[in-house]
Amino acid sequence: MSRPRRDRPDMPPGYGADQADRFVEWETIESRLRDSLHYWLATARPDGRPHVVPRWGVWLDGRFWYDGSPETLHVRNLENNPECALHLESGAEVTVIEGQSTRSDPISGELGERLAAEYARKYAPDYTPAPGAWSGDLAGGMRTLRPVKALAWSQFPADLTRYTF
Repeated sequence: MSRPRRDRPDMPPGYGADQADRFVEWETIESRLRDSLHYWLATARPDGRPHVVPRWGVWLDGRFWYDGSPETLHVRNLENNPECALHLESGAEVTVIEGQSTRSDPISGELGERLAAEYARKYAPDYTPAPGAWSGDLAGGMRTLRPVKALAWSQFPADLTRYTF
């Protein structure tokens, strides 16, 4: 994945974005995404109403990987419209990712080992999937969110930062 482009988001007058004097580095954002235990995923129902769910997942290779039943409402929403937003719990160190979520191809080998190890690092002993957990017929439960845009700040508006991919 190539490095995303960094700039400032457009904000209404009075928000102070024009006075921002530093950026949140992409490495800081990726660290937040890797280290977070809890994520909030927002999708849209077919009638446009929002749906938000807490998720466990891992940030690996520039994407958010998460699993769950294809029968859940959020996955059904994503099958209808893959556009979604993901954010972390903190309202002080803000990290919001916008992108598309798609069902993963079956996963095995080295990628399966890396995903299983990252899940175990974060969620053991509660959740420790095997490297083959997303291979064959089980692949339908793994999804990836590919970022299109990221917003972040730690001291709004001084470091208000937008990345586009």
